[in-house]
Amino acid sequence: METGPDTGQLSGPIVPPTPDAARQVFGDSLAIAEKYVAELADTGVSHGLIGPREAPRLWERHVLNCAVIAELIPQGATCIDVGSGAGLPGLALAIARPDLQVTLVEPLSRRASWLEGVVERLGVVGVKIRNARAESLAGELHADVVTARAVADLPTLAQWCFPLIDGDGRLLALKGSQAQAELDAAADRLRALGASAWRVVACGEGLLEQPTQVVEVRVDAAAIPLAASTSPRGGRGGPKRQPRPGRKGPRRGASRRS
Repeated sequence: METGPDTGQLSGPIVPPTPDAARQVFGDSLAIAEKYVAELADTGVSHGLIGPREAPRLWERHVLNCAVIAELIPQGATCIDVGSGAGLPGLALAIARPDLQVTLVEPLSRRASWLEGVVERLGVVGVKIRNARAESLAGELHADVVTARAVADLPTLAQWCFPLIDGDGRLLALKGSQAQAELDAAADRLRALGASAWRVVACGEGLLEQPTQVVEVRVDAAAIPLAASTSPRGGRGGPKRQPRPGRKGPRRGASRRS
């Protein structure tokens, strides 16, 4: 709470007005999205998950920036959001796409507790929260899609996230204007860790002033070392995930740009 400049009275959090793009992205879930933005502007700021100066641009820079990547996720998919923090992008996706089953993975207890409270207050279904490090969940938790925003560089994300990806799933890493350059620099490492294809995709074109740059990395789960994340440099030691019944194991010559 802040003191008003003229009256000396306490003023509430700054909640930005709902833009037209939000109505298109969230549809029937818009009211829930608006409550989420209000939570971010209030307890998200007071808990240190969102900077005070970010409040006026919560929609464009944060919530919509994350929610538009839903266009890359198949209907009814399972998702894991690594380093969820304030629920970005995982909770924004769960609100925009009620068909998804989303697990928010957050290593800091205070942030995980905040997420639990917000999910309960918003009444969002299909969302679970794990207070854990992503690398500790290899072999236990897996999903069709793993997302991450402002968590780590691409090789590190690959070490943490690839073992969580089910079948021929994908990693969606939200990056900034240097997404292509970062991807080019990381391509060889991604291939060594089990990537089969990669590209940069602009999401939200025509809706957002600055479309979201997403590095999409497809993987062959049978080629990913289950214990890749336990090695500081992503070594390939340790057991490998077994192919599903009917699969013939790793595809040869599959590493390529899409």
